[in-house]
Amino acid sequence: MTLLEGIHGPEDLKRLRRDQLPELAAEIRARLIDQCSITGGHIGASLGVVELTIALLYEFDSPTDKIVWDVGHQAYTWKLLTGRNAHFPSLRQAGGISGFLKRTESPHDQFGAGHAGTAVSAALGMATARDLRRESHEVIAVLGDGALTCGLSYEALNNAGHTDRDLIVILNDNGMSISPNVGAVSKMLGGIVANPKTNRVREAVKGVTLKVADVFGDRVVDFARNVEESVKNLFSPGMLFEELGFRYFGPIDGHDVAKLCETFRFVGGMEGPRLIHVMTQKGKGFAFAESNQEKWHGLAAYDPVTGEARKKPSGPPTWTQVFGESITALAAEVPELVVVTAAMPSGTGTNLFQKAWPERFFDVGIAEGHAVTFAAGLATQGIRPVCAIYSTFLQRAYDNIIHDVAIQRLPVVFCMDRAGLVGEDGQTHMGLYDIAYMLAVPEMTVAAPKDGDELTGLLRTALAHDGGPFCLRYPRDKAPADPAPVSTVPAVPYGTWERLRSGRDVAILAVGTMVLPALRAAQALAADGIDCTVVNCRFLKPVDGTMLESLTRDHATFVTVEEGTIVNGFGAYLAERMQTTHPEVRVVALGIPDRLIDQAPRAEQLETFGLTADGIARRIAALHHEESLEPR
Repeated sequence: MTLLEGIHGPEDLKRLRRDQLPELAAEIRARLIDQCSITGGHIGASLGVVELTIALLYEFDSPTDKIVWDVGHQAYTWKLLTGRNAHFPSLRQAGGISGFLKRTESPHDQFGAGHAGTAVSAALGMATARDLRRESHEVIAVLGDGALTCGLSYEALNNAGHTDRDLIVILNDNGMSISPNVGAVSKMLGGIVANPKTNRVREAVKGVTLKVADVFGDRVVDFARNVEESVKNLFSPGMLFEELGFRYFGPIDGHDVAKLCETFRFVGGMEGPRLIHVMTQKGKGFAFAESNQEKWHGLAAYDPVTGEARKKPSGPPTWTQVFGESITALAAEVPELVVVTAAMPSGTGTNLFQKAWPERFFDVGIAEGHAVTFAAGLATQGIRPVCAIYSTFLQRAYDNIIHDVAIQRLPVVFCMDRAGLVGEDGQTHMGLYDIAYMLAVPEMTVAAPKDGDELTGLLRTALAHDGGPFCLRYPRDKAPADPAPVSTVPAVPYGTWERLRSGRDVAILAVGTMVLPALRAAQALAADGIDCTVVNCRFLKPVDGTMLESLTRDHATFVTVEEGTIVNGFGAYLAERMQTTHPEVRVVALGIPDRLIDQAPRAEQLETFGLTADGIARRIAALHHEESLEPR
């Protein structure tokens, strides 16, 4: 039996001798590489924190001590060592283990984490609760994988250092988020070379300072402190954290498990805010992941020997690829066009734009709020910024969208990738809410393309629109067909819908990815004698008032279909309008119900919620049958 097979929780880990821990680390890396080759997942970050995770559980007492991880995709090793090794093959599968931290999954998962920057805030809350309850356990926040580019982290560090509360922050510094970290702090940390002399010099100076104060009294205390500060400035890479109120330790080799254990034991015996700076390598121990850290941040199933994807891509390109190619080509036509993203060049397809137009590309790090307001500033000067951010991450910038863009009617274009159901990434990454939250923003144009050509056409429309912000959404999936060359695709007339089929019984008003399934559903229903009109509602706001009026003359029932929450979604938006103008028309909304959605393959999720041609047809057939039974 391997060492890993004998560990069913932290108590088993603590029974190992310290000299056995490197062997355990090797076993864990092999387990991660083998299992993720089958399920896919965020392997790079987890490979980088193997020794760090072992040392945390070896020296601290989870779950009594509260260890709070930032960015849950660092936590695969954590799952293996806290009782989930046997269930690890279900990672990111329907009914299986989440790819992120999840409080309902284990008492060791202290705080759910799928987005970056939450660890220090949550840990400070837990430390405060501990003190209010007069308890005495440790609280440790593991801040890493790019989270130090996130503004929330600095807000929390500033507050934590000010409170002088007992808290340990571990900065896992691997120089990466998904793509390489950006920003001044990243440059500062990236320039640090691990040198144990740094801490020895600083601690020696602190000791001298105290002795001087004891011997000579208050008259020279200020002078001694000035000497200490000067030496700190010269020798300590942790000056920023010291000024925020933290005692700084490091940098420490994050792959030296013995050194990590020694440091954690030493620092754990102190009090107050403390920060341990740990240097790790993303993808450590797996040559493919080490050599291409951005690609191997997270990916689908692969061959662990060759590094190639198990399923070769075939068929049309992804929506992300279509967007990346379109925006890159359009930049040649619109010299004012620039692209802004938040640490996601490859994830949003804007890496293509970055290569072609490097001076017009801006990656601001994991800072979605800043990305939006930065784009707003660009727009005030006649630049046409396109903000390419996942739907789930743009939620973090909602105030910026309203306050900094919409109120000032600035022409910022928001391109929301991963809109709708996202499959295996689960609850934290579902892009189900952007229709609802964007429809509520005054002056916002909300659009959704049915295919790749319409995505290009809507981008043209958005770049020519001067009436305020413009957003469009598209999913994590393949486009329905190969798109036409960008130069041949015209702009979509602003605010217009497209009638794809005419019928007499029910009007199906479909949005984005639901247009083509709705059309197939109508064809199937026609065979059963139910004649449906199908409309591509590519503009959710503003609605096409002219076509809407014509539909009300011929149809008593509208069925809206959207890949988003039905609470305050397009169906609800249209129903409110119809209640005011045409109360005789019934509006039935199909979409995602008011619940959190767990991980599963995207196709399975669409089937579950009836957002397929068969599902739409079944629902409309049942609705039509109900109406035919109603007394006239």
